[in-house]
Amino acid sequence: MRAGFAVFALSASTLMVSCGKKEEPKEVAKEAPKAEAPKPEPLKVGFIYVGPVGDAGWTFAHDMARKAIDEKFGEKIKTSFVEKVPEGADAERVIRDLVAQGNKLVFATSFGYGDAMEKVAKDHPEVKFEHATGYKTADNLRVYEGRFYEDAYLAGVIAGKMTKSNILGFVGSFPIPEVLRNINAYTLGAQSVNPKIRTKVVWVNTWFDPPKESEAAQSLINQKADVLLQNTDSTAVLQTAEKNGKFAFGWDSDMSAFAPKAHLASAVLTWAPYYEKAVNDVLNNTWKTEMTKWGTKEGMNDLVKINDAVPEDVRKKIDELKAGLKDGSFAVFKGPISDNSGKVVLPKDEVADDAWKGKINFFVKGVEGKVPSGK
Repeated sequence: MRAGFAVFALSASTLMVSCGKKEEPKEVAKEAPKAEAPKPEPLKVGFIYVGPVGDAGWTFAHDMARKAIDEKFGEKIKTSFVEKVPEGADAERVIRDLVAQGNKLVFATSFGYGDAMEKVAKDHPEVKFEHATGYKTADNLRVYEGRFYEDAYLAGVIAGKMTKSNILGFVGSFPIPEVLRNINAYTLGAQSVNPKIRTKVVWVNTWFDPPKESEAAQSLINQKADVLLQNTDSTAVLQTAEKNGKFAFGWDSDMSAFAPKAHLASAVLTWAPYYEKAVNDVLNNTWKTEMTKWGTKEGMNDLVKINDAVPEDVRKKIDELKAGLKDGSFAVFKGPISDNSGKVVLPKDEVADDAWKGKINFFVKGVEGKVPSGK
């Protein structure tokens, strides 16, 4: 009995020891932490400007668009710019320097940069080049511009109604098709509401030189021009008009604050939509050579801040013309159009195409003088 109890006790003791034994946990192999994928390098985008970013006109408009894409794309891009670069040898040096800094997309924002862009593009096929208002293209070089002449025509309609002398003034930069289109469109717009209109032109042979622009404006006013437009980049023409008690327009940007009494309206350019398209094209590998010409229809240019002094019927006319430009029912250059020697340059009912507009080398009827030869 005791022997049986002893055996039971031993068995129970052994069982208790066995049940109370802790097994050592098996080691689980730990995976090495996954390395984070490196962030892609931002696309470097360089801009070359002919004037200062504070010109309140052409360069200011381009730089506002540069800032807009900076905000739009954030860390995906990194932009830089060089301002006040003369057209010519200096332009080529600056463009090459932008490429050397690693910019893979370069915008040159003035007509006179064309030759330099063509040379550098040939040497750097890995870079995409964009030339504003130009006409030369290559596998890695394309062209973009706004239809500024649409705004010039609208300004002309207002000028034709607001003038008392029936003499309009235009301060021209260079006698190239881009500028000649604007002079002619301004005159045609004015003649559409006032057949007595004559337009006088003074050339300054520069895009940005406020003293020269002011001097040219004063010369036009001395010749009895009482409504002025310009194809230059500063506010000088508008401010000179105000000093003389005349009217004028802002150009490229909203200039209403600089001379509120003289300011009839501003022809503005909004480059941001195109710059956004170009950056997306590069980021998405869809960039291709093309010539992009956007206008009122695409929202690139507009006539804004019309002065309260402009009659309601004229404002209504401007709205109708804008609607026509947007839906294609109205064209600025539609025949019959004659030059100021009387020669028909566009037959009746014919609408000018971009090739025609790109070769304009004449003044329309009503513009005084001859087009200077060369730039």
